[in-house]
Amino acid sequence: MLSTAVQMPKLGESVMEATLTKWLVQVGETVALDQPLVEIATDKVDSEVPSPFAGVLTRQLYAEGDVVKIGEAFAEINGGEAGSEPLASAQLVDNEAAQVTAETTPSAPPFIPSADKTNAPSVSIGFLSPLVKTIIQKEKISDQELSTIRGTGLEGRITKEDILGYLKNRENTAHAVSQASIPSPKSAEVPNETLVSKTIPAASKPSISIGGGDEIIEMDRMRKLIAAHMVMSKQVSPHVTSFVEADVTEMVKWRDRVKDDFFNKYGEKLTYTPIILEMVAQALREFPGVNASVDGDRIVLRKSVNIGMAAALPSGNLIVPVIKNADQMNLIGLTRSVNDLSARARTNKLSPDEISEGTYTVSNVGTFGNVMGTPIINQPQVAILAVGAIRKKPAVIETSDGDFIGIRQMMFLSHSYDHRVVDGALGGSFVKRVADLLEAFDPQRPF
Repeated sequence: MLSTAVQMPKLGESVMEATLTKWLVQVGETVALDQPLVEIATDKVDSEVPSPFAGVLTRQLYAEGDVVKIGEAFAEINGGEAGSEPLASAQLVDNEAAQVTAETTPSAPPFIPSADKTNAPSVSIGFLSPLVKTIIQKEKISDQELSTIRGTGLEGRITKEDILGYLKNRENTAHAVSQASIPSPKSAEVPNETLVSKTIPAASKPSISIGGGDEIIEMDRMRKLIAAHMVMSKQVSPHVTSFVEADVTEMVKWRDRVKDDFFNKYGEKLTYTPIILEMVAQALREFPGVNASVDGDRIVLRKSVNIGMAAALPSGNLIVPVIKNADQMNLIGLTRSVNDLSARARTNKLSPDEISEGTYTVSNVGTFGNVMGTPIINQPQVAILAVGAIRKKPAVIETSDGDFIGIRQMMFLSHSYDHRVVDGALGGSFVKRVADLLEAFDPQRPF
């Protein structure tokens, strides 16, 4: 009976690889259809990969801790269903013993696009694992330097050992690369953007002194990924933040009045989050330039309105579940989605699909008692909204009989956006529109 390859399934948009963290079935053991084969971790979520068919596991092509690309075979099962493709002989090579140099599909240069595409070097870097990317970013290794490193991994992949070995002799190599790439000052009397970027020395890492009473805590895997993602976002997108204060008194009064009846009728706790997301979804339809991504020098306007809601985990880390097609849901549907995703996020039960394909993100910093914040854009999106705590404040109330001072429920909205494609007029108008929708809340609306 032919052995059949088990491939790493698609795990959501922008997820190109996964780390195999634990084998749940060993070689020689029988596996049932849909039985979990392995536990995996991506830069977004931890999950399990079920077996696509029943049989006997005859081979593990990767060890625990290895990185597997999406669509790549990671196991072999004897007894696969008819119609499944047998494992090609080239795929049966043990991962640790493989020393194959083959043509690989060039990936996009990691991290930061070149400021000057005309003079940018054309470098085929190939596939890079998350760990290798983290080292590259931390050590500020350029694409040109990467092109000089010979990968010893599968299909010529640059491994961690390759990078660490290169760093030991980096001084001479980096000097040679910089001398070859920096143009002579005589060639340009007026420094252009490329020349300036190459001649300004990179910022050095701060020197840390550790005292005898200090505690050293190793970052866990998720915190390292979050750190790398946040640094990348600030490097890629020039952040600008606009602030608006909204009078949400009518929304607060309505929610206080109906929340018990809402729970008795639908069995769901009504919070402010789904109400705010309802207004954000409407504003995104009116301002499609905010519901977008950047692809080089192209702007991709997203057809779907998929709103991510940043949620803090008990570990202190952050995850962003996504409500797909939020603009097509009513308040009841949004409430159910918010409560369900929040509950499963806290217990690490989200699937990769539930944290992918977001087009815009909302972060509720008011949960922690903060009145406002300056959130970092969740790449590859171009904007993110932070909503602050709702507080009673004295405010001017305008009426037909004149203005007077009253106690109102006020909330700050902080809108951070990518100034490459979202100017102040668009970014500011969008957050003002969200505030206007909240202030115009109908206190007599049914639920």
